[in-house]
Amino acid sequence: MDSSGIIRICHPFTLRVRPTQKTNSLSNPRRNTISIFRIRSRSIRNDAAFDEAAYEAERLSLDAKARETMAEKSKGEIDKEEEDSKAWKWVIRKRIWDLMEATNVAQNPRPVHHRIPNFLGAFSAADKFGGLEAYKVAECVKVNPDSPQKQVRFLTLSDGKKLLTPQPRLRTGFFSILESSMLSPNTIKEACTSVGVAKYGRPIGLDEKLKVDLIVIGSVAVDPTTGARLGKGEGFAELEYGMLRYMGAIDESTPVVTTVHDCQLVDDIPVEKLLIHDVPVDIICTPTQVIFTNTSIPKPQGIYWEKLSPEKLGQIRILRELKTRIERETGQKLPCGPSEKLPPTAQRRRR
Repeated sequence: MDSSGIIRICHPFTLRVRPTQKTNSLSNPRRNTISIFRIRSRSIRNDAAFDEAAYEAERLSLDAKARETMAEKSKGEIDKEEEDSKAWKWVIRKRIWDLMEATNVAQNPRPVHHRIPNFLGAFSAADKFGGLEAYKVAECVKVNPDSPQKQVRFLTLSDGKKLLTPQPRLRTGFFSILESSMLSPNTIKEACTSVGVAKYGRPIGLDEKLKVDLIVIGSVAVDPTTGARLGKGEGFAELEYGMLRYMGAIDESTPVVTTVHDCQLVDDIPVEKLLIHDVPVDIICTPTQVIFTNTSIPKPQGIYWEKLSPEKLGQIRILRELKTRIERETGQKLPCGPSEKLPPTAQRRRR
């Protein structure tokens, strides 16, 4: 407990669970010293036919609403004059989005504002990523679901590695696992899309025993000299990182990589203004170069509950499940952050 009276539980720890049958399906015998956080997973699929058109229409509609809400939020932040305002982040984001659109570096989906922006040369950046030694030795790679990292997801599956990718905005669950053995040569490309992940992926929960060897996250802007990174402003990369840290699936040494266009490299992200849950990057891959940042910025050690609003907690079931379990196991009430306005999320359909 700190001086403000906030209970901060952000280190991985082991919960008491009933013994389960051992499985080697997602374990890594080379790295078995980290405790695993277990909560029962729930599958969101059954034998009913998957409605691709309905899923994609709903996803696009909700994404549009999310971007509208983030646009309102960014304008509000920029209009603030308080010293603790997050306006500086939005100023940098807008500058990069505007530049990418003005120079036609931006690629579909456009406009790239309030997105992890797709960019000209994303395939070349993915090829640079594929040459990394950290990638070559990785068995399980976590990749964000955004458009510019689609080729990274394709490479991961094509090279016979496990692909861990989050549900978009954690709307309907947590992560999905995909493996080439689950797919045919004709479906690997489709499996790299949001619809394909929902169609072919195996949803997992926090009980899944796995070790992630490499993390790929999208960025709007990144500083090559410090590893400081800005996403699109919704905080899901940080939540995903925090939950994986709780599970023991990753640790401080797990490399974090981003693929961006060279014009997304900046030198004006003030490290001293970054928040405790902001995730820095170790390696940057652009269409023209690979940069090792040697970042000294500490990586988050878990989820910082005092930063989570009641609204965000209410939208993300997996977070509520985790919070309830921690409180029950520790006997301590976890804190909650201030209220905020959030974009809508999908309602899970019964299939």
